[in-house]
Amino acid sequence: MTDPFFFGYGSLVNRATHVFSDAHPATLTGWRRVWRHTRLRPVAFLTAEPADGVEIEGLVAHVPGDDWVALDEREAAYDRSVVTDRVGHAVPRPIEVQVYSIPSGKHGVPDDSHPVLLSYLDVVVQGYLREFGEAGVARFFHTTGGWDAPIRDDRAAPVYPRHQTLSPDERALVNDWLREVDARVIA
Repeated sequence: MTDPFFFGYGSLVNRATHVFSDAHPATLTGWRRVWRHTRLRPVAFLTAEPADGVEIEGLVAHVPGDDWVALDEREAAYDRSVVTDRVGHAVPRPIEVQVYSIPSGKHGVPDDSHPVLLSYLDVVVQGYLREFGEAGVARFFHTTGGWDAPIRDDRAAPVYPRHQTLSPDERALVNDWLREVDARVIA
């Protein structure tokens, strides 16, 4: 019998945004993160897509009560794919791992009407920093596509519902990386 787990690669890496206690660092081979939007949400967010030669870090977490319903609600814009054989982890029991992603044809490229929220990006980077250190943050930026997406600076009045408070050093780290990837931050 295998336990159902999911691979989180965005805000779910930040343990302050959820209550999944059975969560473990992991890697997913053959996939990358990319910024996208769908008509189901007014802003852009991360999705994962197959990509040869790429490995991304994240967390695997046990699906609460072995029931996907609540998690599917949180991740309503996504479909699930089984990726068990592509995930490296240290969970000491057999697990089946699925990843949420937006399938081709159901998403678009972010634009000024559908920007990335800086409050969301802050949460993601804070999670990678806490789980994988500054080297993990660098890998996050290098293995994520779509940095030409506009990023709306909503830090003063966060729109992202699971926003977190960042320390001055964490904010500076995010800002430095946004300059590194030539991101366009809009008011």
